[in-house]
Amino acid sequence: MLSLGPTQRVALTVAASFFMVLLDSTILNTSLPNMAASLGVETLRLTLAVTVYPLASAAVMPSSGWVADRFGPRRSFIAGLVLFTLASALCGFAQSLPQLVVARALQGIGGGLMMPIGRILTIRRATKAELLQATALVTWPALMAPVIGPAIGGYISTYIDWRWNFWLNVPLGLVALFICSRVLPADPPAQSAPFDVKGALLAALGSSALLGGLEVAPHAAHLPHGELLAVALIAAAVVLIAVLRRHLQRAAQPLVRLEPFSVRTFSVATLTGGVPFAMCLQATPFLLPLMFQIGLGWTAVQAGTMVLYYFLGNLLIKPATTPLLRRFGFRPLMIGCSVVGGATIAACGLIDAQWPMVAMAVLLFLTGAARSTQLTAQNTLMFADIGPAHRSSASTLSTVLQQLAGAFGIAVASTLLVVSSTLSGHGGVQQEDFARVFWLVGALAASCAVLFSRLPRDAGAEVSGHVRSA
Repeated sequence: MLSLGPTQRVALTVAASFFMVLLDSTILNTSLPNMAASLGVETLRLTLAVTVYPLASAAVMPSSGWVADRFGPRRSFIAGLVLFTLASALCGFAQSLPQLVVARALQGIGGGLMMPIGRILTIRRATKAELLQATALVTWPALMAPVIGPAIGGYISTYIDWRWNFWLNVPLGLVALFICSRVLPADPPAQSAPFDVKGALLAALGSSALLGGLEVAPHAAHLPHGELLAVALIAAAVVLIAVLRRHLQRAAQPLVRLEPFSVRTFSVATLTGGVPFAMCLQATPFLLPLMFQIGLGWTAVQAGTMVLYYFLGNLLIKPATTPLLRRFGFRPLMIGCSVVGGATIAACGLIDAQWPMVAMAVLLFLTGAARSTQLTAQNTLMFADIGPAHRSSASTLSTVLQQLAGAFGIAVASTLLVVSSTLSGHGGVQQEDFARVFWLVGALAASCAVLFSRLPRDAGAEVSGHVRSA
């Protein structure tokens, strides 16, 4: 066995814990139709069970840095892991949509603690020379979960019971707890500042109102005053987030500091370019299994097997991402991935029942490869110019934005499906509705090339090792 340094051991341990979180989300996407039939609800209504997880995560993530300082990152990370594991068992026992939503919210709280604190544990002691490798180690093992998740989810939902998709997390969680207790450094709690109650409440209410409005929007026609409720929630979220930003800028000891946004590489990778591209990254794997099952009439097993090629592209490109970054640098590679990713996502809208299986597999593989390369580049670049003093805040901010963007992408994709179906006069969502949404998502992804072009030409060169020609 190769000898690993402390940073590498922690990175692999954190990745192993992230494994079941990612496995859970990808299993759920391919299981939605079976779950809906079992619980007696429409498939698209189950998007609430999908979006409530990032909603709950985003509500607690801003407080994760304070929690890590107050109780120690190791203890806080393990607490999140325990909660996630117990909530997974509860998800499996759910007998109704409300019960499932509550259990998924508890999962989200556990995951909301794990994700940013796991990053803090990984990058806390990493030098710039170690940052690219540490990020690759965290990202690469975690991509194994999406590779096997859709196929496992389809198989379990079809031949066993969708509840085992959640119960599977229990043994995985116990193994992760065993490893974490032996590998993660037992740092003592830091001298934490007083808890910013106002900031935490504003963050929780703002994110909840935003995602709640996005969740109500696709079902507004079936709810009393649904359109008004959706608009009111989103408007309230805009106001709350604006007040939160003002508070964080003025507070002497804010919940999280906003200084990382003054660093251009962080700002572009996480906010101006990162948010819209993250929306596309999450909308695509949400749409694919639904399109195969609802649009083409495939079984969950068939859909899961085909989506496997998308995630294989994610995994198999990973050995090439570091060489690509060293060869081209962050800016050209991220521009290129935006264009290629956008084109392949849009091409998914051309799929129909006459497409050869091989052509579908190749397209999904290329789409996944572009996604994986872009994700690695963004996750590394966001910390390239962040000093040690601001890494905790940067970890919290980036994770919150990724979670919100992911939920936003799923909610918007769901809304667009309903709008397209309604305008077309369909009795339900059909293949042509999926096509329109894929074209819109692909166009958004490709447009991110303009946003990433605002990066300096030598952005992150010290981390990537890329040297520009004179």
